[in-house]
Amino acid sequence: MDQLLIRKNQINFQCTVLDIPSSRLGAKLVDMYRKDTTPLEALEQQKVAALAQEHYRKRGTGRPTKKERRDLSDYEQEQGDVNDDL
Repeated sequence: MDQLLIRKNQINFQCTVLDIPSSRLGAKLVDMYRKDTTPLEALEQQKVAALAQEHYRKRGTGRPTKKERRDLSDYEQEQGDVNDDL
């Protein structure tokens, strides 16, 4: 049985290869051939990292969508037309 160490998003995941299938198989069946041996500390680190990211940037804020940009552009043009009349 081989041990795999996979680093993803600054977290080290570990898994043990139980067996190698004789042919290709679907993603749902992969769990029959491997065992997740990731320490709980690493999984907790993942949760803490997600909370930290959420703290700095609230969900839904950031870059506006295409529709929101168009609405902002239309609004700015309307405001420019009003200021030109003054």
